[in-house]
Amino acid sequence: MDINDNIDSPLIIKVSFNKLLNQYQELVETDNDFIVSNARRVIEIADKNPVLREGFSDLNLLKTYEKEIEGILQDAFSPVLTQNEIKTASVPFQDIIFNSSERFRSILKTAGEGFELQIKNMPEDQRYIIACTIILNFCYGYNLNFKRPFFYEIPDANGITRYYKILYNADFVEIIPRENAPKITYDDYEELLDNFENIELWKQKFPPSSYEFKGFVISNIFDVTDDQSISNIKSSLIGEDKRKNESFMQGFYEIFRSLFGFKNIEVGFSIYNESESAFERVYGAGMNSFLLNKMERMTCENALCKWSYNRLIKENSYFSISDVEKIYKRTKGKVPQIKVLHDQGYKSAIFAPIANDHGLMGVLEIVSKESKVLNSINANKLVDVMPFIVSAVERSKNEEENLIEAIIQKECTSIHPSVHWKFVQEARNYIKTEYETGESPTFKKIAFENVYPLFGQIDVKGSSNARNEATQKDLSLQLSLAEKILNKTLQKKSLLILEQIKFQVNKYCSDLKSNFKVDSENAITVFLRDEVKPVFELIAQTEPELKQDIEDYFSKIDEDLNVIYFYRKHYDDTVKLINTNMSSLLDEKQLEAQEMYPHFFERFKTDGVEHNMYIGESITKQDSFNMIYLYNLRLWQLQVMCEMENSYYQNQHEYPISLDVASMVLVFNQPLSIRFRMDEKRFDVDGTYNARYEVVKKRVDKAFIKGTEERITKKGKLTIVYSQKEDEDEYKRYISFLQSKNILDKDMEVLELEDLQGVTGLKALRVSILYHNANDDKNFYTYNDLMETIKS
Repeated sequence: MDINDNIDSPLIIKVSFNKLLNQYQELVETDNDFIVSNARRVIEIADKNPVLREGFSDLNLLKTYEKEIEGILQDAFSPVLTQNEIKTASVPFQDIIFNSSERFRSILKTAGEGFELQIKNMPEDQRYIIACTIILNFCYGYNLNFKRPFFYEIPDANGITRYYKILYNADFVEIIPRENAPKITYDDYEELLDNFENIELWKQKFPPSSYEFKGFVISNIFDVTDDQSISNIKSSLIGEDKRKNESFMQGFYEIFRSLFGFKNIEVGFSIYNESESAFERVYGAGMNSFLLNKMERMTCENALCKWSYNRLIKENSYFSISDVEKIYKRTKGKVPQIKVLHDQGYKSAIFAPIANDHGLMGVLEIVSKESKVLNSINANKLVDVMPFIVSAVERSKNEEENLIEAIIQKECTSIHPSVHWKFVQEARNYIKTEYETGESPTFKKIAFENVYPLFGQIDVKGSSNARNEATQKDLSLQLSLAEKILNKTLQKKSLLILEQIKFQVNKYCSDLKSNFKVDSENAITVFLRDEVKPVFELIAQTEPELKQDIEDYFSKIDEDLNVIYFYRKHYDDTVKLINTNMSSLLDEKQLEAQEMYPHFFERFKTDGVEHNMYIGESITKQDSFNMIYLYNLRLWQLQVMCEMENSYYQNQHEYPISLDVASMVLVFNQPLSIRFRMDEKRFDVDGTYNARYEVVKKRVDKAFIKGTEERITKKGKLTIVYSQKEDEDEYKRYISFLQSKNILDKDMEVLELEDLQGVTGLKALRVSILYHNANDDKNFYTYNDLMETIKS
């Protein structure tokens, strides 16, 4: 078998001892008799076996000349040091070892028969280029310094992975160009410097088998398990979202097992909550806390004894428990951290504080089900590890705080991605100004000019009447129940106070039916809470026969509101569900709209869902805006409004009560400016002229059709409010198009609105929405689709 079989390389490799033998040739001339004698011994071996100097590629010859090679390498592999040194003589870039120290052979034997020795982090796809850089160094004197640490990973008798670093000695290597080797010029060298990954270029400069490698390398190998374990811990802790990775903790276990040299080790964490003086569980895949066991959180006084509490929290020092069982028996299980370990079957442990200059952040928990495996002596191994864990926890806390802020921003004060760049830009300017002047700067105004607004809403129709009706039903029900109890009580005893309360109950019942006012709810609620409730509590104590009726009465009353909250809850739950479902649908569809052209979007939950959109050049930061994107978004908005109504009515049976909704779109055909209001944490129109738009938005859904008492919004219909004739023409085209797609009906109306305060001349288009089955394959149509339909 030839060494060079199935290997793509610029080198033809021959094992040769020529360069080593030349050194011995020089030693023959020294004046030290012992050195001369030894040198002659080595040269005599070579003279009898010239192939050892000439070089060979046949791997079988390594076995044939095994004794001779061992004799030549005797000085490099001293018999005196063979039990201590980890050393090999080998072929470079391959796991072909032909001589080694006794200790290296012992390490391989311990690893087991099935173990295959392999150099780690030797990139297969870069071996060719690495060989070329060696040629540049040996033959042309260009030192590219491409040295990288190479390792063996070899398991010990306990199955613990140990790491061995390989240092190559290439003193006995010769590299000779062959006839087909192109001469490398300085221009070639400069070209190669910028093309490390261009394998074809390297092969052009260094064709396969164009150089001859004669010699061998000596590998001096060192056990660097502790250093590599620390490095692996550091690497493992770098990066984000480790807690989501199922295999992260298992890999973490393995690293600590290598560091401590024991297989039976597990690692856990717990967070220290200083404000509540408690330990809390870390959430993540495979994350455990052996201090908390199955608890989510535990106060420090319940988790630790006084001494361990002071050790961890006050002194920020680790403590170890080498024999849990022994201490558990001695303390009769009264020490909390000993008891929790004993209950889980752990017999030794180390608890180390994760602390910085500000104090304790958490606890690193290392446990084992073997006694004495973990103790105060090997706990010192953590000294080099803890700084990395502290840094990781600090970063994790910062990331968590950032995540919390991001969630708050998303849920409470959202800054839409389309305008986020502007906030980032101003924040950078803020930091720059602060850095350059040393003074506290002010955050500049965030504004966008010449943007086109779009507004729409899907609103619960007659929401005030529906809630009043639900309130009347709840209060009537509670008053009638109270009246029944009062009647039963008066049959047993006649008390004037009961007569008076019954009279008031009857009066409120009558008022609910004929004269329900805004303040009626509060008045009746206060009466039932402050007058009826104390009397019923007294009756329950004095009249045992009525106790069951009174308990039944109180069981129907909401604890927080002190009144029956049944019909109103159905109403509130329905409105809440409408808001949630419509908002989710709108958010989902908005993602599609952003792909058409980026624009600002925000929505609000009221008695329904409102949304604002702004589109224009200043928002996108690109010179790409065209009016077609506005038309596209307007058409998209109409389709989404129809789909939201479809979704609601198709699923109306799932809501607690049946309510109607009405949809409206407001058209404003002039661009305006918007500004972020720092105090309100939201965008609003900028300037007095533009304020008219906000006025219309707030009042238009309550407007009446001119000369009538009919509201402009109506269930089952889409209402489009506008003021300009060109808007009417534009939206008539959209309506006609959507009618052709069976999204809108053929009953379009053109209506005039009664004047609003400060706003006159508004009109509306109103058209019925066609409702489709949920299974219909209904797509969104673009403005281009509209144009194609018009042309055809």
